[in-house]
Formats: sequence, structure tokens, C-alpha cells
Amino acid sequence: MSKQFDVVVIGAGPGGYIAAIRAAQLGFNVACIDEWKNAAGGAAPGGTCTNVGCIPSKALLQSSEHYEHAKLHFADHGISTGKVEMDVAKMIGRKEAIVKQNNDGILYLFKKNKVTFFHGRGSFVKAVEGGYEIKVAGKEEETITGKQIVVATGSNARALPGVPFDEEHILSNDGALSLGKLPKKLGLIGSGVIGLEMGSVWRRLGTEVTVLEGMDKFLPAVDEQIAKEAKKAFDKQGLKIELGVKVGEVKVGKKGVSVAYTNAKGEAVSLEVDKLIVSIGRTANTNGLNAEAVGLALDERGCIVVDDLCKTNLPGVWAVGDVVRGPMLAHKAEEEAVAVAERIAGQHGHVNFATLPSVIYTSPEVAWVGRTEQQLKADGVKYKAGTFPFLANGRARALGDTTGMVKFLADAETDEILGVHMVGPMVSELISEAVVAMEFKASSEDIARICHAHPSLSESTKEAALAVDKRTLNF
Repeated sequence: MSKQFDVVVIGAGPGGYIAAIRAAQLGFNVACIDEWKNAAGGAAPGGTCTNVGCIPSKALLQSSEHYEHAKLHFADHGISTGKVEMDVAKMIGRKEAIVKQNNDGILYLFKKNKVTFFHGRGSFVKAVEGGYEIKVAGKEEETITGKQIVVATGSNARALPGVPFDEEHILSNDGALSLGKLPKKLGLIGSGVIGLEMGSVWRRLGTEVTVLEGMDKFLPAVDEQIAKEAKKAFDKQGLKIELGVKVGEVKVGKKGVSVAYTNAKGEAVSLEVDKLIVSIGRTANTNGLNAEAVGLALDERGCIVVDDLCKTNLPGVWAVGDVVRGPMLAHKAEEEAVAVAERIAGQHGHVNFATLPSVIYTSPEVAWVGRTEQQLKADGVKYKAGTFPFLANGRARALGDTTGMVKFLADAETDEILGVHMVGPMVSELISEAVVAMEFKASSEDIARICHAHPSLSESTKEAALAVDKRTLNF
């Protein structure tokens, strides 16, 4: 007889492991299934985020930023270092150690919260009385039964048509995070979050980086004024970004990778690089889930179809994170996971898509929440805008990084904050103030009247809020 559980979670990424832990905290008997493996073949829960996404990319970004500061900026502070060198293998080793710490931390949390963990691939077998039978294909195959099923199987990198990832020459985010040595020339197709972050890592270390983007606008999801400011900074750093290109044939040879493309002027160009990173988006991961066995509905993009509560078309089956509609963000998956666990318990879990922040962890960082100025114009919303540059911020001057600005958008009549957009140092941390404010329907005047520590980067949020009404304190 198969083991019986109240809740079975398939996948242990940010959506899966959070759903499992929260459900256990609410008193359910919970199992979580995940197939990620580390180099030794052991369990590596945490999904793409922990293993080949959010966590390792930030580790490499931090290492490369330290290197660039030591090489280019320490002297401004009176610090003499002599010749600065980067040990790429050691940098990658540090990244892998951080990943393992996170993997082990999740396993510890499972044990602490009495979540039964199964290492292997989970898939539907059939519906049974009062629930669903789930197969776990690991070192040994076994079957478990769950009354409620939460699917959190995440997403996979999308490859160029006819150009599969080999993770040696044509790299997904996985290969991009594990390069053993510094490439002289690196090509990136796609100027989204992954492309810009990985391009920034290797550019700082001395690689010549070229980014090819099919869109004719840079970061079209970002407020246009902020996107222009960001591109100006990336151009100054030497990150070569070409917009409006059409990628043609990609060839792998003995010397590297050749990319034929047409530039924005219609000219035929060939790019020769040592490695090519492809970051053109991600697709929902339903591979091996055996959704058809139980009639689980998928949409035309392969995502599991859910309603506003993350319910699927099947009773007792839920889905969260990258495998469903909405932005593919780790924190979005976490919010949905908590909400679903609480809904299973009969509570009223809540996720507000309008206040999900987005961040690009480059230097300068880019962060935003709410609507852009372009969206407000398109929707015919009357609004007021206020901006404040970090150039006028004392803390930013002391840091030695005055790039960028903070921008507030507020309703012209009610002054309610409709969107906040930032580019500059540490804005990944600053954006949370805007999220809190918008969740509580705050006005720009509310932010302007809140005391902010001096000197601090957050004073720029206060100043931008003041600027909505054409005021300033001129810190």
C-alpha cells in the first residue's frame, strides 16, 4: 500500500518548498518530491532559483563587483592593492559552496517542519478515491498518495530553434554560471535579466561582451526613462548592446561560435565569440509530469491552467510559480505557495500581482513596482511624476556611485502611488519601501512626510515623492 499524505508537493523550488513547509505548519501531513541533484548525485532542493538562478548569479555578481572595485576604484579611497587578479575557479567554487548551503538549509527546514522529502521525479499516475496517486522515480521507484496536490515544477530555459544547449559552447543560465575560465569574447542573445546579469559578471572580469536583442527598445517592460538611464550606464561600462537585430544561423566551430545576424540598419553582420549565452525566455516545465494521465489542463504555451486562486481544472490539484501564468519570479512563486497552503487549510491566502517588485541585479541595479509612465499614458490615467537623481544624494556621493535616479508616479487627483521605478546603487533594497506603501494605498505625500535617515540612499525616495508636487528638501 502506498504512503498516504494530506498534501503532496511536486517540485522543491521557491514555490514548492515554501508550499510544503507552510502546509506542514498548518498541521498537514506533507510530502515534497524533487529531482535536482548536486555533483555527487545527492538531493539539491531549491529549484532553478537556488541551483542555477537567483542565488548563484548573485554570488558571481558580488565576486565580480569586488574585483572591479579593487581594480578600478580602491585607489580613489587611498587603498593600494598592487596587481589584482581573479581566480575564476575559486570564484565558481565559492558560488557552489553558497548553493550547497542553501540546498542543505532547505533540507533542514523540511526536517524541522516534519515534511517528508522524496528525491526523484514526481508524476501523476491516476486519480484515486479521495486524491491522486503519484509516482516517485528516484534510485528506487515508489508510489505515494495525496489528498491535495501542489504542482511547482518551475521552468526551463528556452533554446533558439535548431540550436540546442550543449552547455559548452551554447549556454543556458546553467552553463553561464559554471564557466571554468574567462572567455575572451562572449555573446549573449537576449537583453533580459539573465543576459544583463551574466553579461555584467564576465564584462567586469575583462571579457568583451556583445548583447544581441531583437526588440528595438531596451528593457521594454521597464519605465522608458529608467531604461534609457540604465542603458547609458551599461554603454559607458563597455557592455555592447545591439537592439533590433534578427539572429540568423548559429554555427559551432573549433574556435568558438559564429552568429550571423541582421542589425537594425538591415546590414548583414557576423559575430565571432568563444561562448554564446542564450537568454530568450523560459518555458513551463511539465516534462514527465504525466498530466494527461489525470486530464490536467495545459494552455497553448504549456503552462498549467489555473484560476485566480491557483486552482487547476482538477479538484484538489493546485499549481504555483513558473509553471503557471504570470511573471516568472521566485518571490511570486513563494507568495502563491503560501496562499495555496492557506487556502487548502480553509483560510484566505492572498497575492497582489500589482505590487510584485522586479529587480535586475546589475550595476547600476534596476528595480520597479507598479505601472510605468507609458502604461499610464496608454490607459488614459491622469498622473503626476516626480524624479530625483542619486547625483544629488550625499550617501551616494560617499559610496562613489551616483548613477541613476528614483521616479514616483502618482494619481493626479488622489495622489495614490501608482508606480515607483529606480536605477542606481542598492535599489533592490530600496524598492521594498514602495511595495509596502502601495500595499497600504499610500500617497506620495505619505512617503514625503516619513522621516528617512540621513545620510541614506532612501532619502532619494523621499525626494522623488516630494518632487511629485514640485517640492524638494535638497539634501
